[in-house]
Amino acid sequence: MSLPLDGLSAIVTGAGRGLGRAEALELARLGASVVVNDYGRPGRDGSGEASATPAEEVASQIRTAGGSAVAHHGDVSDFASARGLVELAVTSYGKLDILVNNAGILRDRMVFSMTESEWDSVIRVHLKGHFNTTHFASVHWRERSKAAGRPVYGRIVNTSSEAFLAGSAGQPNYAAAKGGIVGLTTSTALALAKYGVTANVICPRARTRMTEDVFAGFAEPVNGGLDPLAPEHVSPLVGYLASPAAAKVNGQLLVVHGGMVAIVERPRVAAKFDTSKEAFSYEELDGLLTSHFAGRAENETFGATEVLALKRD
Repeated sequence: MSLPLDGLSAIVTGAGRGLGRAEALELARLGASVVVNDYGRPGRDGSGEASATPAEEVASQIRTAGGSAVAHHGDVSDFASARGLVELAVTSYGKLDILVNNAGILRDRMVFSMTESEWDSVIRVHLKGHFNTTHFASVHWRERSKAAGRPVYGRIVNTSSEAFLAGSAGQPNYAAAKGGIVGLTTSTALALAKYGVTANVICPRARTRMTEDVFAGFAEPVNGGLDPLAPEHVSPLVGYLASPAAAKVNGQLLVVHGGMVAIVERPRVAAKFDTSKEAFSYEELDGLLTSHFAGRAENETFGATEVLALKRD
């Protein structure tokens, strides 16, 4: 019996642990040949010595289960390394069909305490890392499409976070990077559609090394059931978005966790004001906007209403 991703090849970045690992295993289970990328630094802040071990272990697990996988332990935030990653997929499997961007680090700090290096490093790994791999994958797909004279098969699944939607006081770098990834995804979706490529972005909630502090108050099941925050709740959606079945899903933002998927709409206008004169004056704006915002909570911001509630024990 054929599998949904038979004959397709995939790259998953940050796939040595956590979400990326679950996604790589799921794509392989669905029939894809997988390039498992992970830089292998042990610290969630990107610190420590780089290691080939995490990527090699996941690739080995896929091969042991009967799948096809190779490991890549380069840094996707490095332009040349990202080029090498895409070239490895093409060399190993003849072409690249699926790109899942997941690699990231955390360097949390309030905006008034954050250093330049803490800002730059998170933007570099998350946002630039997503761009680097997307750039080289899109070059590959565009060249193949032009050579064939028709659209080809291409899927991009990027990883954002609800931190960009609702804000995260101690993560201005992370929230900004994740917001940038959404913009990158929607732009890419428009640019590559004519070549047969789709690009979508997910906001997952999962208990991983990256989020151990965030979800510290959410109890794990005591009866041996699947943790609502297990990465295995996220990976099936990635498998679907990477599949032929998702051909008409493009430029979408989806929140996923605990057996739930929500499609997020683009922002809509909440209120509109027109001047009664030729142009607004300070006084007129004061009268309109001050009264409009007067009833809002002091800490309420754009997008601050949580997309979906998660029960805390």
